[in-house]
Amino acid sequence: MKNILITGGLGFIGSNFIIYFMNKYKDYNIINLDLLTYAGDKENLKEIEDSKHYQFIKGDIRDRDLVESIFKKYKINGVINFAAESHVDNSISNPDVFIKTNVEGTFVLLDVAKKFWLKEPFVYIDEYIGSRFHHISTDEVYGSLGDSGLFREDTPYAPNSPYSASKASSDMLVRSYHHTYGLNTIITNCSNNYGEKQHDEKLIPTIIRCALSEKNIPIYGDGKNIRDWLYVLDHCRGIDLAFHNGNSGENYNIGGRNEKDNLYIVNKVCELLDEFSPRENNKSYKELISFVKDRAGHDRRYAIDATKIENELGWLAQENFDSGIIKTVKWYLKKYKKEDKK
Repeated sequence: MKNILITGGLGFIGSNFIIYFMNKYKDYNIINLDLLTYAGDKENLKEIEDSKHYQFIKGDIRDRDLVESIFKKYKINGVINFAAESHVDNSISNPDVFIKTNVEGTFVLLDVAKKFWLKEPFVYIDEYIGSRFHHISTDEVYGSLGDSGLFREDTPYAPNSPYSASKASSDMLVRSYHHTYGLNTIITNCSNNYGEKQHDEKLIPTIIRCALSEKNIPIYGDGKNIRDWLYVLDHCRGIDLAFHNGNSGENYNIGGRNEKDNLYIVNKVCELLDEFSPRENNKSYKELISFVKDRAGHDRRYAIDATKIENELGWLAQENFDSGIIKTVKWYLKKYKKEDKK
């Protein structure tokens, strides 16, 4: 029986992953530590909250006493760290909480794992041999690309926002605990996720929410910032493979090979809304698109080379953007229409 501590499991990616993981591994016990900030929602895991293999604990990953008590009580033999402040705009206006959660929190988790799993550097306690610390990171640590090229695992870090700097810092801590203490670690850096249960503040939910409310749909700058879009369940599959089969101390980039600029995204979502939920005036939702002042230090282009995880672990994205965005839009239509009836 494996007892896996998942942090930040009530957020977008974490909640999708927990459901995926529990459906696949019936003999795993999942302990979900989440502070339930604005980005977490207990409704995201309503369907499994009564499972005997799932335990939710409200708390802060920076609380060392709490984290140690969880390791001791549940004999944790695996950590998957999703917990993070992740919205770039918020990091610009309030960077201190990003340092506290993303850097200090990751340090506490690493240091407690080292304490409970290792009897000395590079020597695991017998019952914890094979225990692994998996850190979920982002492609934003690499900075911004020009018109060509892709982020690879050996691309130098060049974070450009307080958010990406805090994630880069946490990645370096994970790396250091592997090289200094022999902790069995994995880091995965993903591209822009989309799919069900994403917070309303993110781009695609914002487009849908504003459109259905007949409000202007805000797009930064000229809308030509490019991201590589990854369907959240494809990301979950990649995390699963890296956690179980990845080589200790390695980084794996997970990307969807779906480079799209924000103009494409907003126009595609509006076209689907025109089809699935037409406006009463029969005009296109595209008429609501508006351009707003660009974000400070807005990176122009991200794109991931996922060759390493494809070749070494056999991962392949199962959704292209056209298939994934249809599922996503339909899910949010149900969500927002249900909310309107309340």
